[in-house]
Amino acid sequence: MAKNSKRIVWPVYMDAHKTRKEGRILAKKDSLGAPVIDEIMRAAKELGLNPSCEDEKMYPRSWWEHKGRVLIDLDDSKRDAMRQIAHRIKSMRAQHDS
Repeated sequence: MAKNSKRIVWPVYMDAHKTRKEGRILAKKDSLGAPVIDEIMRAAKELGLNPSCEDEKMYPRSWWEHKGRVLIDLDDSKRDAMRQIAHRIKSMRAQHDS
């Protein structure tokens, strides 16, 4: 993989309400309920992944849902990066709720 290549992160990849067949990549324990682009963008920015948003894009398996996607700079494992983003979002939500 080339240095600083862009990788796509769809919200469905970390959505605990979706099945693996519907596109979830992370394990249920690492996933979160209904992630949105803004949360993914903020978490990726805090992790230094240089995110960019494409909110007009639709996940191919659910083309009728306009949820968008986030592009991140990544040299390592995409799954690890998504896990870190999901954990960061969980932390942000916990801080917001308290």
